[in-house]
Amino acid sequence: MANRSFFYGEGLFETILYRGRTKKLLRHYERLSKSAEYFGIPYPDLETFCDRIEKKVKGKKDIYVKVCLVSYGKPKYYQMPYRSELKVFVYKYTPLQNPVSVCISSIKRHSSDPVIKHKTLNYLTNVLVKREAIQRGFYDGLMLNEKGHITESSSANLLLVKKDSIYTPHIASGLLLGTTLKSIMEKLEVKEKEVKPEDVFGADHLFLVNSLIGVLPVMRLEDKIFSVDESLTQCLRSIVEEENR
Repeated sequence: MANRSFFYGEGLFETILYRGRTKKLLRHYERLSKSAEYFGIPYPDLETFCDRIEKKVKGKKDIYVKVCLVSYGKPKYYQMPYRSELKVFVYKYTPLQNPVSVCISSIKRHSSDPVIKHKTLNYLTNVLVKREAIQRGFYDGLMLNEKGHITESSSANLLLVKKDSIYTPHIASGLLLGTTLKSIMEKLEVKEKEVKPEDVFGADHLFLVNSLIGVLPVMRLEDKIFSVDESLTQCLRSIVEEENR
C-alpha cells in the first residue's frame, strides 16, 4: 500500500486557529469533506475530526492546528485511494497584527486548474510564491492567472476597498475560497470581480485574510503605499472573531 500523499501530493489539509468546536471549525471540516469527495479520498465524520483535534490539543485553545488528510492506495498514479489517515499537528500561535507589504509574483497559475480550488498537500507553487516574495523583501506575493488577473496570495485571500465598496477576486479567476473570506462575504456585501493589477494599485485599502492571520491590512504593494483604516480593520476582525467564539 502506497502513501499517495507522499507520492503525488494527493491529500488535503486545513490550517486552523483552534478555539473549540466553533462555527469556524465546522467550516474547515465542511471544506475538507467536500474536497475529499471531489478527489475520492475517504474521510472521517465530523465527530471523529473534532475528537482527533481535541485529543491533540489537550484542552488548550488559541493555538495553531494543522490537520492533514493523508491518502493511501495502490502506487500507480491514476488509481484511486482506498484508505486515509487524519494527522493532527499543533504549533504555538503568534498573532500577526502589524500591516504588511506584498508584491506581484512572477509565478502564475491557470484559472481552469481544478486543484487550486482545494487545499491540497500539493502546495509547491504556493511555497515558491512565498519564497520569492520574501527574497524580494515582501511578506507575500499576489498571483496572476493566465489572463493577467489577480487571484490570491500564497496563503490568503484578498480584499480591496474602493470608496464605499469591498471587492475580492472572482473565484472563477482561479483561487481557493477561504473559510475566513466566506464568513466575511456572508455578513458584508463583498463583490466578486475580475481584478487587474491596476485595480489593486488603485484601491484605497487592501487586506489579506485567512484563518491564522484573520484580517491583515496591507500597507504597501511594491512601491504603492496604502493607508490603514483602523475602524474598517476592526469591523472586519470582529466578524471573523464572532465565528471563533
